[in-house]
Amino acid sequence: MIKVTSLTKSYGMVSAVSDVSFEAATGKVTALLGPNGAGKSTILRILSTIITPDTGSATIEGFDVATNATDVRRKIGVLPHNTGIYDRLTAIENIRYFGNLQQVKRTELNNRIDELIHLLDMNEFCNRRASGFSQGQKMKVALARALVHDPQYILLDEPTNGLDVMATRALRKVIHDIKDAGKCILFSSHVMQEVESLCDHLVILGHGQHKFSGTIKELEEKSGTANLEDAFIMISSEGESSQ
Repeated sequence: MIKVTSLTKSYGMVSAVSDVSFEAATGKVTALLGPNGAGKSTILRILSTIITPDTGSATIEGFDVATNATDVRRKIGVLPHNTGIYDRLTAIENIRYFGNLQQVKRTELNNRIDELIHLLDMNEFCNRRASGFSQGQKMKVALARALVHDPQYILLDEPTNGLDVMATRALRKVIHDIKDAGKCILFSSHVMQEVESLCDHLVILGHGQHKFSGTIKELEEKSGTANLEDAFIMISSEGESSQ
C-alpha cells in the first residue's frame, strides 16, 4: 500500500501541497486528479524519492520515502511526465541500462526484456536508436524501463500525454494487465474517459489540498451528478469563491 499522511511541500513562498492524506491500495488503480498546479506531480516526485516533503510523511509498503529511499526505489517503477530516454541508445539498450541499475540478473533481465517487448508491441522498433522515435514509441520504452525490475508499485505521471488513439488504447490494456497481476498503480491524468475506464479509486486535489478520496460512484453521489467531468470540476474547485 501507498500511504500519504499530512504531506506538505512548498517552493519558496508557493505552497505546492498542503496537508494532503490518502491511500492507494495494492491490486487497484488509483487516479490522482486535479487542475494544473494542484500538486499532482509534486506528490509523485515525493513518492519517487526525487524530492522530500517539508512536513508529513509518505510510505510505500511501510518504507518511508524520505528515510528509506533506497528500499523504496527497489519497489517502485516510475514513468515521469518527460520520458527522458537516451536518444543514442536503442529501445533495448535503454531498457537494459535501467535493468542493470536495478541489479537485475543477466538471464532474468534478458527474459524480462523479451516479455516487455512482446507486452508493449515493440518488436518493430526495439533495435532502433531512440532519436527518431514517435511520442508513442518513446512512451513505450519509458514504460518498459519502469517495469523492467517487475516492481510492485507503479507511478505514472500523465502516461497518455501526447499519444494517439491506438497508442492510448494499447497503454490502457497494459495498465489493466499490470493491475490483474496484483500491482498497485497510481497515476495522474486529465482525461476523464481514461479515468472511467481504468480506475478503482480517485484522489482529487485542488490548490494543493485534498478534496476527495473514493470511488467514481461515491464522487457522483457527493457531487450530485453522474457526469464525471462535471463532478470533478465541482469538487476540485470547492472553496474557491471564499479564497
